[in-house]
Amino acid sequence: MARRSARPTDDVGQETGSGNAPGTRAPLSALRPLLPYALRYRGRIAAACLALLMASAATLALPLAVRRVIDHGFSTDGAGMIDSYFAVLVVVVGVLALASATRYYFVTTLGERVVTDLRSAVFRHLTHLDAGFYDQAKSGEITSRLTADTTMIKAAFGASASVALRNMVLFFGAAAMMVITSPRLSSLVLIVIPVIVIPLVVSGRGVRRRSRIAQDKLAAVAAYAVEAVGAVRIMQAFNAEDATAARFSRAAEETYEAARASVTARAILTAFALFLISASVVGVLWYGAQDVLAGRMTAGRLSQFVIYAVLAASSLGELSQVWGEVSQAAGAAGRLAELLATRPAVTAPQSPVALPEPPLGTVAFEKVRFAYPTRPDTPSVDDLSFEIRRGERVALVGPSGAGKSTVIQLLLRAYDPQAGVVRVDGVDIATADPAAVRRRIAFVPQDPVVFGTSVIDNIRYGRPEAREAEVRQAAALAAADGFIQALPDGYETLVGERGVTLSGGQRQRIAIARAVLKDAPILVLDEATSALDAESEQLVQSALDRLMEGRTTLVVAHRLATVLSADRILVIDDGRIVEEGTHQSLVARGGLYARLARLQFNHATPERVAVAAGDLRLTAP
Repeated sequence: MARRSARPTDDVGQETGSGNAPGTRAPLSALRPLLPYALRYRGRIAAACLALLMASAATLALPLAVRRVIDHGFSTDGAGMIDSYFAVLVVVVGVLALASATRYYFVTTLGERVVTDLRSAVFRHLTHLDAGFYDQAKSGEITSRLTADTTMIKAAFGASASVALRNMVLFFGAAAMMVITSPRLSSLVLIVIPVIVIPLVVSGRGVRRRSRIAQDKLAAVAAYAVEAVGAVRIMQAFNAEDATAARFSRAAEETYEAARASVTARAILTAFALFLISASVVGVLWYGAQDVLAGRMTAGRLSQFVIYAVLAASSLGELSQVWGEVSQAAGAAGRLAELLATRPAVTAPQSPVALPEPPLGTVAFEKVRFAYPTRPDTPSVDDLSFEIRRGERVALVGPSGAGKSTVIQLLLRAYDPQAGVVRVDGVDIATADPAAVRRRIAFVPQDPVVFGTSVIDNIRYGRPEAREAEVRQAAALAAADGFIQALPDGYETLVGERGVTLSGGQRQRIAIARAVLKDAPILVLDEATSALDAESEQLVQSALDRLMEGRTTLVVAHRLATVLSADRILVIDDGRIVEEGTHQSLVARGGLYARLARLQFNHATPERVAVAAGDLRLTAP
């Protein structure tokens, strides 16, 4: 199964995977996945082909007129015909110009259209890939494939395809006219063609291989740049600007060397092809001159043959250059095909089981075992079982690495467990549509994700069809309306990439407002108030208390003060539930939870960490 086609890198520009890829051997087969996108526009293809045939016919008609002018136009009897010959030439040139412009328009816009559709298809496919894919892939490399690779394909489908089609038709048309003009001279050309074509095909493989390496190097550099720019504040905080820039420069230099090797191979290939083609034309021209001197051929016929030979030779020469561009496009198409061929591990079954209506709001883990794809031999949860009843508030606590975040990821079906069952509303979520499962869960992460758009669009991410009044109400419940109103443009204020213009607490409240707006029966809070100041935390906690009423709530907590009022507390360690109970009962038991409580509550004794029901303050020492 081709799940993990994006090859990981162990350093910038240094691939750990093999350099051989599907797109490095057969460019035409690598470009085949693009055909369905092109065939959607058969009318445009037909118009381009018609214009191509008209332009080629006009081009191939020119040597015929030249021959008539040379053989008859300059004689005394033919002096009156020269005006009509040149008038016809003007008409032919006009047809050629109009047809060429039409061909260029249709072929180029076809390339733009195909690449636009391809980008949309690849991005849509990326949005459906599972979390395991993104554990190994780099966002910068994926971005490079969406931008640089598709731009390369656009050039091949646009200008390169236009040039290739024109020169292919001209080559075969000129070759046919050469045979008609002089079968004897044409036989010499046919002998030379294999000598030209075979080396081009063989050397083209090396060009494709170098092009693929250059594209992979560029993608690695792009991945590092995206990562570094995204962490620019940390970079500057540690005075790592020079080291980061030096590392990028080394990677960029490797990219240049790979590109230079690719360009050098293409240049040598082009020079070799042009020399062979031009030398063959000169040889045939010399041989034809002997026929003219011996009276076996007229000067006009030889001129006609030479023009056709030059057309054929120049067309073949340009095809050799286009071949290099097609090779590069094939490498890019191969990389995109790898993405499109990647199948997500988490998918909806062919006949998904419907979740019950109305929602029950229950969650259950039954003997669940799961290890991340990057650490298959180290289970994050093992034989994990627990149940959350409708409307119950359950807290999940434990030391770092105990498996708390993994529980959330499995509940959201970012991954499927290797063993056991996760149930939502009594249904095994592996048998349900993942989208249906996720519609029943509102999630507030510890590290809130805010997009570089307006505040209102960020909150609407929870429910895109929501009215503005509903958005404002959700923001008010999340204690966010006040600071939003104070922004320059209120709810229409653009917050910058990743919400960089907002504080951590403001981003957290927007994430909470998003969950409020979604209004799902199951609420998952991953330390949702961790980034808030004391005043905001009190406001948001009150809002969350109202939000949790009548909803099943799973609170993943690192700070135990946030879970004291939970109906039940599940203590997880090494991927298993080791303790269960209320805060008071767990403290009295003196186990792992009591030890964590003592560490967080200033090493207080169990008696001093005891709290009154619903009171989140410690008793005075």
